Amino acid sequence: MTERIAVVLFNLGGPDAPEAVRPFLFNLFDDPAIIGLPAPLRHLVAWSIARRRAPIARAIYDRIGGGSPLLANTEAQASALTQALDDDALRVFVAMRYWQPRADQTATSVALFAPTRIVLLPLYPQFSTTTTASSLQDWARAARAAGLDVPTHVVCCWPETAGFARASAALVRPALRAAAAAGRPRLLFSAHGLPERVVAAGDPYPGQVERTAATVVAALDEPGLDWVLCYQSRVGPLKWIGPSTDREVRRAGADRVPLVVCPIAFVSEHSETLVEIEIEYRHMAEQAGVPRFERVPAVGTHPDFIAALVALVRGALSRPPEVCSSVGRLVCPAAATGCAMRQAV
Repeated sequence: MTERIAVVLFNLGGPDAPEAVRPFLFNLFDDPAIIGLPAPLRHLVAWSIARRRAPIARAIYDRIGGGSPLLANTEAQASALTQALDDDALRVFVAMRYWQPRADQTATSVALFAPTRIVLLPLYPQFSTTTTASSLQDWARAARAAGLDVPTHVVCCWPETAGFARASAALVRPALRAAAAAGRPRLLFSAHGLPERVVAAGDPYPGQVERTAATVVAALDEPGLDWVLCYQSRVGPLKWIGPSTDREVRRAGADRVPLVVCPIAFVSEHSETLVEIEIEYRHMAEQAGVPRFERVPAVGTHPDFIAALVALVRGALSRPPEVCSSVGRLVCPAAATGCAMRQAV
């Protein structure tokens, strides 16, 4: 039988128009990985949060044209990956967690393709129970409903993938050179944060982000580089992991050093990069006295990054159908009980 392989790229998704903001937020907060309450109560809480936060979120998206560019960016990555794979037996699909196309829609399309094998490739470099695990669980449900029962290869994480590090480093270097006109720059690797209680429950995300940052620093090969890993996007009253990007921006102002901010956990542009970093942190830096501020773009369709995705797909297909890291072995410490490979055993 002729082999037919479906590659499914996962991302969070984002509202594509102002009227989509509130239902997008409901989908987000109705995820049990985000709010761990029983379904009826979780639905009520999600509805309440979405109603309250929708005007704030709409104002954010209004600053970038009224909707998220995440789907368009992900589709561009899927197209570039298809071209780079250059294999008629492989077809690349996109599934978003909280907005269209959602897992049910994509699973139906995959079923019509009638694959002999499936590769699931989350576009989250670092594993978290709130992102990768949630997307994979949602896919498993949708795949069952679509009647998909074929061998499936799952890439659960790829924090130290060389192509991602090379692409990031290639984009950081010109920003460092530009910032150096105002003094010796400090490089902030900014990742989306998590509540501390999620990490205490065994989520491996911070450790994986640390490994990604170290891999990019090694790729930069800049002796004496001043760099810091920090976390953005804190919401709500819970205590979140740190240091916060806000604090580091203000500290750079106090130190009077130029800043370069690299989105270390994001591979596509969206509100966290185009609004939170580019607009809000830039304004904060100006107010704090930072002499120069440079934002590093997300890797997007950078050739080194697309080559990394190709390697991830080929590597997954070379192993048995299972849940596995990009290197084919366990990469999380014993304390990371939320690790996908441990959960799959």
